[in-house]
Amino acid sequence: MKVSQEQVWTIGDLAAKVGLPTHVLRHWEGLGLLAPQRDASGYRRYDRGDLVRVVAIQRNKVAGMSLEQIGALLDGSAAGRHEVLAAHLQAIEDRMQALQRSRAMTEHALACRAHDIAACPRFTALVADLVDGRIAALPRHDSAGRPVDH
Repeated sequence: MKVSQEQVWTIGDLAAKVGLPTHVLRHWEGLGLLAPQRDASGYRRYDRGDLVRVVAIQRNKVAGMSLEQIGALLDGSAAGRHEVLAAHLQAIEDRMQALQRSRAMTEHALACRAHDIAACPRFTALVADLVDGRIAALPRHDSAGRPVDH
């Protein structure tokens, strides 16, 4: 394959640019997440499109996506793509709600003068719905973002 004249990187250069070991890029290529061009000598050559994919993989891994989900995100023709991405969005929403609750509890704990925070009426009100059984425990999700039954 011919490598275009736009800026291209070797595997080592791209790995250094994004702060990853080269074996991670090779692994992602093996999973089909990356498909770098090869030069006449067979060496990988990564272009801007590959860089965008690598950064998208990194950002979505930080957001909790599995490599399977990221594959569906990057491949518009992947089987079950809609379901995989919808489940991930629900998992994000669940985590955001849990983070908002945790933030409220932490902010209160910082301002509260109670020696035992669990005895503070305002603090315990933040978890009363769970303690009193008015809502179910927070949902759990597997590595692909699908809800896990209790």
